Amino acid sequence: MHAFAFLSSPGVSKHYGCKEYRMHYQVETTAAAWSYYMRVRSMEEDEMERVARLASQSAVVIFSVSSCCMCHAMKRLFCGMGVNPTVHELDQDPKGKDLEKALTRLLGNGINSTSVVPVVFIGGNLVGSMDRVLAFHISGTLVPLLKQAGALWL
Repeated sequence: MHAFAFLSSPGVSKHYGCKEYRMHYQVETTAAAWSYYMRVRSMEEDEMERVARLASQSAVVIFSVSSCCMCHAMKRLFCGMGVNPTVHELDQDPKGKDLEKALTRLLGNGINSTSVVPVVFIGGNLVGSMDRVLAFHISGTLVPLLKQAGALWL
């Protein structure tokens, strides 16, 4: 028959009289995990704030990757309409990966999402990625949105 020790006070076993470190270790692990979680969350919030700041600095802002053909098509669409968008190339930014994670969170894409770019903001408001912008364009609501933001005058 085996006797199991139940801890009545942290770190001391009644039955064996030896130190029990498991409880103390779990508290440290939980504290370390919480600290790590808070640091990561703080960095994510910083990147979200950076995205919001960059998105509000111009009437039309595109977050892009320089080698992405869809990003190129998006830039050509706006330039062809007479709009001069501000483009942030994530692959040329030292914190581009962090910005891309923040954009993924903003769009609500899953963790396994392959590509989030291009992401378009008009008038500081998130429009979305390629499919949303094209849907606005096809439905005829993109031009009024651009006029309202001051990106298009005609």
